[in-house]
Amino acid sequence: MNFRNAEHTRRETLTLAAIASLAAVLAPRMSFADEKAVAAEIAKLYGDKKMDSGKIKLDVPEIAENGLVVPVNVEVESPMTDADYVKAVHVFADGNPLPGVVSYRFTPACGKASASTRMRLAQTQNVICIAEMSNGALYTAKSNVKVTIGGCGG
Repeated sequence: MNFRNAEHTRRETLTLAAIASLAAVLAPRMSFADEKAVAAEIAKLYGDKKMDSGKIKLDVPEIAENGLVVPVNVEVESPMTDADYVKAVHVFADGNPLPGVVSYRFTPACGKASASTRMRLAQTQNVICIAEMSNGALYTAKSNVKVTIGGCGG
């Protein structure tokens, strides 16, 4: 029997136990964004500019069985010409540790303003999408996603 390996395993076990204990103490204190935090992030980008509904197709599941991998698809109606195109799309979540999820930049050369990704959601929350057009107009869409198993440590 090799005692050196047994000691190493015991040390690893004790280290992991210490990390788990620390995580258990800190996890309840982890703060999450809320509607005010999302509004503050949007205000940083656009101030109090008026936002209209429409033009955005935000496709997220109503129920996410696993918050670790929640698909999000965004498509913005636009001709994508030099005179009229989508400049940017921002996706926010009001129940994650950080409200900003992803931002996309587009040019007329993109041909279509659409993007897909997967995001982590810690808990049931709203997913908010803002589209900025080349003429300065802003559009918004919002969808609530019910998360059964959290993906951000929740």
